[in-house]
Amino acid sequence: MDIFHINDTLALLNPENPDQFLQAGGFLWLDANHDEVAANPEAWRHQVEQITGTQIYDLHLKDVSNLSHPSYFDATQDYEMVVFRKLTLTEASAETKSGVKRKIPAALNKLATSPVSFLLMENVLVTVRPAQSRTVELARNRLLEYKYKADNNGSTHGGRLPASPEELMLRLLNAMVDQYLELRQPLTQQLDRWQHALLDPRRPFNNWLALLDSRVELRKLDNLCEEQHDAMQELRDHIVDTHDGTSRAKDLLLVRINDVMEHINRVLNHARRLEASLESAVQIHFAAMAHRTSEIMRTLTVITALFMPLTLITGIFGMNFEVMPLLKHASGFWYTMAAMGVIVILLLIYFRSQRYLQDQASRRIE
Repeated sequence: MDIFHINDTLALLNPENPDQFLQAGGFLWLDANHDEVAANPEAWRHQVEQITGTQIYDLHLKDVSNLSHPSYFDATQDYEMVVFRKLTLTEASAETKSGVKRKIPAALNKLATSPVSFLLMENVLVTVRPAQSRTVELARNRLLEYKYKADNNGSTHGGRLPASPEELMLRLLNAMVDQYLELRQPLTQQLDRWQHALLDPRRPFNNWLALLDSRVELRKLDNLCEEQHDAMQELRDHIVDTHDGTSRAKDLLLVRINDVMEHINRVLNHARRLEASLESAVQIHFAAMAHRTSEIMRTLTVITALFMPLTLITGIFGMNFEVMPLLKHASGFWYTMAAMGVIVILLLIYFRSQRYLQDQASRRIE
């Protein structure tokens, strides 16, 4: 577990006496990963208690170690706990319960998530995250590379360090949500590929298993965003009801929480639009297939209608009678063939007038 001491001017990594630094001002950030906590949960809890003076409850200790825990918020008299599911760096292929790999496109395969737990205590933020977390690593680097610069008036230039554990947590949450926003373009491109494949008349679509898996992943993203939004809403209500800081500090926290919730809503709305668009593409696909089948059946019906009178004539002349009109006439065959041709031409004219037949040119014009 790494310990950061953060004040207005600098951030120190693993100070020798964190309690003394905490008494001097600023706050502490205790950063651990899931492997460290899972190796010895009791030892990790004891270490946190020695530094903060606060003991983590047993149920929350289990929640911290649970890699399948959904996003949620809980508050106690000693601390507040936020669990937020973030995108993982690894792109492991999804598998079903039977062990069969699912055919998920690359864009949707990036939706693998893992929980990040935040414990907000007095002047202390405790985080438990995956061993590989781009968001947390970038935040750590920014803190360590920060250089305090002030002009003659005492005002700082550029960015500033977080002023409280709540602000640091909200910065991390905002960066995690931005990872979801980065997926909007590849997800949209994947949806466009699905739509072209579904509506391509030259090649029948048969990759229904991958399409079903994609819809399942989009539904998971929808549920994930709803859980994240609910957790942030409960955190916002808790800060509104219990925060006893200055009005400016409270307003700043509320602004940051609202910004995180607004980003979550954007991801949620985008996921719902993608799901609705994919559903519309499937419906259009089946409508196009039904229309194509109807066109084929209409063509076959017209061909059948054209040959019905011809079949009738050939059936009549195939009767076994000795005396029949034109049967022994020298030009009877040609008269019959001409009559059959005239019948076909008249039927074609009638079908065209009734718009039963349309050539390709007329379809392009329409």
